[in-house]
Amino acid sequence: MAELHELSAAELSRLYAAGEASPVEVTQAVIAHIARWEPQLCALYAYDPQGALGQARESEARWRAGQSRSPLDGVPLTLKENIATKGVPLPAGTAATELVPAAEDAPAAARMREAGCVLLGKTTMPDYGMLTSGLSSFHHLSRNPWNLALNPGGSSAGAAAAAAAGYGPLHVGTDIGGSIRLPAGLCGLFGLKPSLGRIPIKPPYAGRVAGPMTRTVTDAALMMRPLTQPDWRDTTSLPAHSIDWDDLRIELRGLRIGLQLEAGWGLPADAETLAAVQAAARAFEAAGAIIEPLGPFSTRAMADGMDRFWRMRSYLDMSALPAERQAKVLPYIRQWVATGATLTAAEVFQGYSQMAALRDAAVAACQPFDFVLSPVNPVSSYPADWASPINDPARPFEHIPFTLPYNMSEQPAASIDCGVTAGGQPIGLQIVGRRHDDIGVMRLARAWEQMRPTPRPWPQPPRTTPT
Repeated sequence: MAELHELSAAELSRLYAAGEASPVEVTQAVIAHIARWEPQLCALYAYDPQGALGQARESEARWRAGQSRSPLDGVPLTLKENIATKGVPLPAGTAATELVPAAEDAPAAARMREAGCVLLGKTTMPDYGMLTSGLSSFHHLSRNPWNLALNPGGSSAGAAAAAAAGYGPLHVGTDIGGSIRLPAGLCGLFGLKPSLGRIPIKPPYAGRVAGPMTRTVTDAALMMRPLTQPDWRDTTSLPAHSIDWDDLRIELRGLRIGLQLEAGWGLPADAETLAAVQAAARAFEAAGAIIEPLGPFSTRAMADGMDRFWRMRSYLDMSALPAERQAKVLPYIRQWVATGATLTAAEVFQGYSQMAALRDAAVAACQPFDFVLSPVNPVSSYPADWASPINDPARPFEHIPFTLPYNMSEQPAASIDCGVTAGGQPIGLQIVGRRHDDIGVMRLARAWEQMRPTPRPWPQPPRTTPT
């Protein structure tokens, strides 16, 4: 049997119910494991092991009394730093933020607490969540547990690193252009960007979602039941739906699946990534699915337009800060934002309009298919201290051409491990569904999880600190 810190949420739930393990001993095991990893990994913020043990003792008492709150009662959990938890400041990854304790739990935090999860702490993110990186002016540099010299991706950087390193089985990230899927792909995880509104979030924003990041699809499905409960504070949230998140069965025969290998702009996918994605498509085809090519549907004009809009948004936010606080933001972000001063109103409005253009293009392109497969990250690795795969603030979005469209189109999209490079880095397969078919995406991901070759063992803590 695996060690306690390595067990899935589903396994822990069964052990708790049978009285064969307790939330206290599991939490103690996870805390001990974190102590071996965290000095090198730097994935956590507001880590509270004593508070977690207190929660675990309360959960243990509920299980013994036959009054568990949910199957996830007593299961260790982390939340991304920008998901508010009452009493804990939200730095947004940047040293420029004034540290004011949050007044209340955000929806995802509230729902997971209600389910009885043991909150270990928060996970790191880069400045304002605007990087696919673990680089931050506030947090220590977060690293990829598969290779500490490499980047975990972002902006859910700490969440991905923590999940891959075994900081408990449950993690929640956020995604506005790929921030769950990109690090999930680079760290070998399952990460779901749900349909917009499926999981209530605060504050809501165009394309912004929260979603599970786990080692298995089944654990993510267990999280969906509490996470999708309605919350009036998200003015974009979907109405409550009766979805059987536990039923992950799917008939592959006859499914029409599009295969997209070129995005139309940005970095092209490297050869190893393409080979892994194509191998997954062949496996689905062998199981009876119909695989058809899907060509590029997004354009450079769409990407550049959204770049202008987001730059102006960030420029206005930063310009409102005192000069001494502006100077604390990462230089990369400052360089990118500074060009907002040169944009005209027409350029910003035209940029904003590209959200709708990209949404329409993505929905139309995917309409003939039940699902679409593609790469997640076009490249599989880059240095830990880089802000992005090309580390160039003049070209900030070259690495998100496969993920960005589905934030704008509000479609569910997931990353799941589909291979490994010659250098030992995970490769992510993106699975995209039609709008609101979140359970379909999870079912297809579960089918792949069962079909794929047996994955490697998860990375273990290093014996020395990297130089």
